Formats: sequence, structure tokens, C-alpha cells
Amino acid sequence: MNPEANSDEAREMDLARQKDEAREKIDACADSAALKDVERHYLGRKGIVASALAGIGQLPPDERKDAGQNANRLKQAIQELVDARARVLDETSLAAERSGAGFDPTLPAARLESGSLHPVTQVTRELEDLFLSMGYSVLDGPEVELDHYNFEALNIPADHPARDSHDTFFCTAEGSKDAAEQLVMRTHTSPVQVRAMEQLEPPFRVIAPGRCFRQETTDASHDHTFYQMEGMVVGRDISVGHLIGAMRTLLRGIFKQDLDVRLRPGYFPFVEPGFELDARCPFCEDGCSVCKRTTWIELLPCGLVHPNVLRAGGIDSDIWSGFAFGLGLSRLVMLRYGVDDVRHLFGGDLRFLEQF
Repeated sequence: MNPEANSDEAREMDLARQKDEAREKIDACADSAALKDVERHYLGRKGIVASALAGIGQLPPDERKDAGQNANRLKQAIQELVDARARVLDETSLAAERSGAGFDPTLPAARLESGSLHPVTQVTRELEDLFLSMGYSVLDGPEVELDHYNFEALNIPADHPARDSHDTFFCTAEGSKDAAEQLVMRTHTSPVQVRAMEQLEPPFRVIAPGRCFRQETTDASHDHTFYQMEGMVVGRDISVGHLIGAMRTLLRGIFKQDLDVRLRPGYFPFVEPGFELDARCPFCEDGCSVCKRTTWIELLPCGLVHPNVLRAGGIDSDIWSGFAFGLGLSRLVMLRYGVDDVRHLFGGDLRFLEQF
């Protein structure tokens, strides 16, 4: 009797036996979870087929080819059985759903998921409504701005040290060698002031909400992308008193109460005199990372429009005067909703945004 024939016959019988055992277990699976367990038992990284393939190297050289073929045949056969059973389970599940078995019409329907406006958008719209009620117009301007509008026309020439504090993203204007035509990602919404003066006849009142960009080192109160709202009033005999009255109305309308604020001198090239309006930090009493341990948050720079800015916008500064302010919308949202890190606003985390 040929011993090789006996060996081949034994392997075939063993293959058939393992296939029959696998079929029994697969057919007994009542759901996809049980089927996954059986599949893992046979075809997983530590399953029966993987063990058989790993042991081929221990066999005599003349038996390795047949052993490898048998293992692959078993693998293919089991995979086909698993796929067939998965189709049956899917069809059975679909048929059960279609039949309506187990459906209880008295149960409440699944809650519909709905979106909401971003907190910055919510506050922006409230501010727009507030200023519209005060006789202001809402304007917009480009986010990629000419150097002339972002700096030069705002009394910030090329050699002015104030440019250093803006940490500007500069863009290359293709084909242009004129410095005035250099493009920048706008560092504030103030360029809209100049465009407004060029297009509107005084007297006028305008606001311009929008996105700004600075090459900042991010922390709890600074980000490279943020939102501001610029405001400007041009008329006859405009004074600091008009400015203070408008700012008090603004803050009362937003916070629905008189907020603890302070007005202190500040320097900005496009206003004279200039002021800083600060709000008391709502997150601490003795100082924290948001207020940089000062207990105050810088909220609103403002002042009377510099005559050079009026002249750059084509307005006679001997006849007309005005005031301007730049409101930090991102920081206002932090105050309004108790957000202790500005990076949460634009991090894209739905767990945060779903709270609004």
C-alpha cells in the first residue's frame, strides 16, 4: 500500500471534517454577532486556518505544498459559508422589519436632530439688530485686503511701529510691484471704515462685522482667526460724549444689565484721542489665564476719528468729525456665554457647539 496515498486520503478526510464542523457552527448562528465570532474562530489572526498555515514550515518538504493548498481550500470554503449565512441573516432581518413585528405605535418617535446658529453668529445678529435700531447701516468688506486700506489709509504708513503689533499675514499680489497694492489678510475690520467714507456722503452711521486674521501664538484669549465688529459715526461736532453714550447703549443691549467696565486712555493711529474699554473678567476674582491675571478683559478700543483718516476717505475734516470703535466679537461671546477658551469657538467640536 502506498503511504503517500494514505496521507492524501487522511488530509482530504480531515479537510471535509473541518468544513462540516464549520458549516454546522455557521448555520447555527442566529445573528451577525455570533457569525462574527465563528468567523474569527476559523479565519482570524489566531484562528484554525492561520494556525494550520503557520505550521506548514514544520512539515516535511514534500508535504508542504499539499498542506498549504488544503488550508487555502478550507479558508475559501469557510469564507463562502460565512458570506452565504450573512446574506440569509440580512434578508431575515429585513423581512422582520417589513412585517412590522414588534412595532409599538404608541412609542414616541425618534428625536429629530436639528442644527443651530454658531454663538458668534447669534451675537452678531443681535448686535446688527441693536445698531439698526439706532440708525446704523450694516456694511461688509473683503477679507483679503489691500495694504492701502488695511494700513495706509488708517494713518499707519509703512514705517509705522504699529504695524509690528498686527502680526500680519501678507499675500503676494501677482504682477504688482506697487507697495500700496500689496495684499494682506485683513488684521481688523477697520478697512471697511475707509471704504464707507469713499462711498457714503456724511453724515452716516455704519457697522461692519467680519472675520480677521493675525499671526498670533494661540492661547486661551488669542487665536489666529477671530471676529470683530467695526463701528463708525461721522457727523458735525461729534464728541467723546457721543461715543460714551453709544458704548453704554451697546453693552446694555448685549448683557441686559450695566456691566462693570472701565474707560482708559489708549493709543491707536486712526483715532485721536483713543480709549480702551475693558470689561471685568467673569471667570475669576483674583486673575486667570483669560484676563492674563489682571481681572479685566480688553473688549473695545475706540476714540474720535483721526483727521488724517477722514481726509484719506475723502471727507473734509474741518467740517466733519466722528468716532469709531472696534468690538471683539469673539471675546464678547466668551463673556456672554461663559466660555473660558477662545479656541473652543472655532475648534469644530460638536459637543461644544450643541450647547448653543
